[in-house]
This record gives sequence, structure tokens and C-alpha cells, in this order.
Amino acid sequence: MYTILLAEDDQDIVELLRLYLENSSYTVLIANDGEEAYELFKQNQVDLAIVDIMMPKLDGYGLTKLIRQDSNIPIIILSAKMSDMDKILGLNIGADDYITKPFNSLEVVARVQSHLRRFYELNSKSKETKEIVAGSLRLNIDEVLLRKNGEPIAVTATEFKILQKLMEYPGQIFTKLQLYEEINGSHQFIDGDESTIVVHISNLRDKIEDDPRHPDYIKTMRGIGYKFEKQT
Repeated sequence: MYTILLAEDDQDIVELLRLYLENSSYTVLIANDGEEAYELFKQNQVDLAIVDIMMPKLDGYGLTKLIRQDSNIPIIILSAKMSDMDKILGLNIGADDYITKPFNSLEVVARVQSHLRRFYELNSKSKETKEIVAGSLRLNIDEVLLRKNGEPIAVTATEFKILQKLMEYPGQIFTKLQLYEEINGSHQFIDGDESTIVVHISNLRDKIEDDPRHPDYIKTMRGIGYKFEKQT
């Protein structure tokens, strides 16, 4: 049974999501402000966090940053803020997904299931491949750890999944939809979802490339998608 941390100060949304999540056999921890949410996170084994942005005491951005200092669990931001800049900010500070209000509760549960499934698949032992090496990068599948020149690089669960997919098939071109399907299990974009892939790719380049503006590893195939450049 997985434990979900729900940080939200709107009681109607809390009760709605609690109902749907508990009906899906999740344990739900409720926090009405960011500080309470972080205390619950520290005191419990949390498997995924759903975080509202506009909360008292500590907002969702601040909470996401604090969680990311200690854990790479999936974080889903749930917010009435719909602009691309709000989404980009949320993803840049470490969120794995961004859902805007109003929302479909079944969609939220589906995304929770998808992120948990993929997160724990990454943490399970791989019999075929334990480590992928490319140039100065070493992606350890067993430890869910990325290193560059021997130094560990902090990545989110979503960034890890995207990078693993690209590195497993060097030279193969993946569309944004294919990468989105890999991390969310959906065959169709919802408004704004395509831009999240662009942000995740940009964040990865900032972390692994010597010059993100002229990447050696993750190449953009204009009008198609992305590929991981084969390393000699």
C-alpha cells in the first residue's frame, strides 16, 4: 500500500481527492499548509506528494524544494495557475508533473498510479542492464543514480526515466509524445503537457551537458523529437 501526501488548503478538493485515492487503496496524509506537509513528509514514509502552489505558511514551490533536498519521490503539482511560466517554474524546481484546476479526479488518480509504477520500476533490480555508460556519463539503474566524471548528479524521477529511455537506445529518435508516454503512460497530450517534456529536456541538458546550448548528448531533431547521440 502506497502513502500519498496531499498538501492542499481547499477542503472540498481535499475530501474529493481523499475519497478517490482511498478508494484506489492508497493511504492519504493530509496537510493544509506547506509547513505541516513538510513535517508529515519527514515523519512518514511518503511514496508520492500532491502539492498545491498557493498554501499558507509555505507555498508549494518552497515545499517542493524542501522535499527535493531529501528525496526523489514523484511530486505532482496541483494548481489553479495555468500559465506556461508557472508550469515551467514548477518543473524546474523538481516537480515531475503539473495538473491544473479544475481537474478530473480520475485523471489525477491515473497519473498517481503511473508515476508510482514507473518510479518503483526504476528502483527495482534490472536483470538485463545494471549500468549504462556513455562518454562521461554513467547511469546506474539499480541505484537510480547518475554520475558525470564520477560525480553524482541529482535528477528527479522523471528526468531519470527520460534519460534512461534515451540512453538505452542511442541514435534512436523519440518524439515528445513517446517520451511523455514513457513517463505518464498516456498516448495523448493534454493542454500544456507537450511543454513539460521540453522543460525536462532543458533541465537534463543543464545537468549533463558541458554547454547546454550546444549539447553533445541530447540532440534535438527539429520537428521530430530528441535522440541521445552515440558516444565513441
